[in-house]
Amino acid sequence: MNDNKKKPKIKWPKKIIHVDMDAFYAAIEQRDFPQYKGKPVIVGGSPKSRGVVSTCSYEARPFGVRSAMPAAQAYRLCPQAIFLPPRFEVYREASRQVMAILRQHTERVESVSLDEAYLDVTEHRFKLEDPCMIATLIKQNIHAATHLTASAGVAVNMFLAKIASDFNKPDGLTVIEPGTEAAFLRPLSVRKIPGVGPVTERQLESLGFKTCADLADADAAKLRSALGKWGPDLQRRAQGRDDREVEPYGEPKQSSTEETFDKDTRDVEAMKEHLAVYAREVFEHLKASDRMGLTVVLKVKYHDFESITRSFTLKQPPEDWQEIFEVAARLLEGKTQAGKKPVRLLGLGISGLRPADEFKGSFTPDLFGWRGGAA
Repeated sequence: MNDNKKKPKIKWPKKIIHVDMDAFYAAIEQRDFPQYKGKPVIVGGSPKSRGVVSTCSYEARPFGVRSAMPAAQAYRLCPQAIFLPPRFEVYREASRQVMAILRQHTERVESVSLDEAYLDVTEHRFKLEDPCMIATLIKQNIHAATHLTASAGVAVNMFLAKIASDFNKPDGLTVIEPGTEAAFLRPLSVRKIPGVGPVTERQLESLGFKTCADLADADAAKLRSALGKWGPDLQRRAQGRDDREVEPYGEPKQSSTEETFDKDTRDVEAMKEHLAVYAREVFEHLKASDRMGLTVVLKVKYHDFESITRSFTLKQPPEDWQEIFEVAARLLEGKTQAGKKPVRLLGLGISGLRPADEFKGSFTPDLFGWRGGAA
C-alpha cells in the first residue's frame, strides 16, 4: 500500500550552510601524489626544525597529531608519517575553485580561511528551497572540480551550522532542522562547543556542567560568577543562539585565526611558534582573497577567561607573513602578561581590510622553515 501523504514542508527562517574542507592541505598532497594515499601525511615545518604542524591527514590523527603542534613532537608521536613543506600556491588555487563554486549558489558567502566558509542560502540564486539539497550539490560540485571532499552543516544560524559540519567528518553532511536544535545540542558534551578545550571542559565539569543541557539550564548568575563575562556567552552557545549575519565575500573587515590550547601555557617561545603558523595562514588567506590591511591584532585569553586584544598599525601593508609574525611576537612579549599568567587561547589577525590593489607594493613569496625537500 502506497502512502501518499506528503511530509510537511519545513519552514526555515534562515538557511545557513557551513562548508569545511577535510584536512585540506594534506588531502591536496594525497590527491597530487597517489603514493601518499592511506598514509599519515603531515604538512608544515620540518621535524628537524622548530617548525609546527599546519595540518595533517586523518591517518595521522589517531596518533595524537594535530595542527599547531611542534613538528618534532609530531614526529615522536608518528615517526612513520610523511612530512611535507606547504605548497601554498597550489592550496590557494584549490581554494579559489571551492569559493567560486560556493558563489555559484549565493552572493552571501563569508570566507573564513582558505578551506572554510559560511553561506546564507535563504535566497538561493536558482530558487532552490531545500538547503540540504543545496549542501549536497555543493559537496558534489567541489568533489567533481577538485577531487577533494568537504563536510557541510546546515542550520538556522552560523554557530549551529559550524557545530553540524564538524559532527560527521570527513565527507559528512549534518542537518539541524528548525525546531530540533535543543534535541540536537542538549546531549552533546560541552567540549563540542567551539572554544571549549580540555582545560575548560574539566573546569566546567568540576562545576557540574558536563553537557550543553547543563549549561543551557544553568543559573546565569552562577555561570557569570564562575566564568566571568564568558559565562553568559557560553550559555547562549549551549542554547543554540547566534545573531551573527553572514558577511558577503570580500566584505569582512578582519581576517583572523585563533586556537584554544589543550593545556594552559606560560611558554612564550611555544606561543611564538603558534603565532608563526597563524601569521602564515592569515597572510595566505588575504592573498587568496586579494585583500590586505595595515593593523595587526593579537588576541590573548588567559586561564581565568580574561580576554584582551593588542594591536599595531603598520605604515605599509606587510609584504610577507614574517612581518606579521614579528609584530605579533613583539605585542605578545611587550603588551601582554604571557609568561606570567597562563594563556588558554591565542589569536592573530589583520584588520581594516581593503582591496589589495588600493595599496602600493607587492607580495613576496617565502618559506615555512624548510630548505630543500621534505624530511
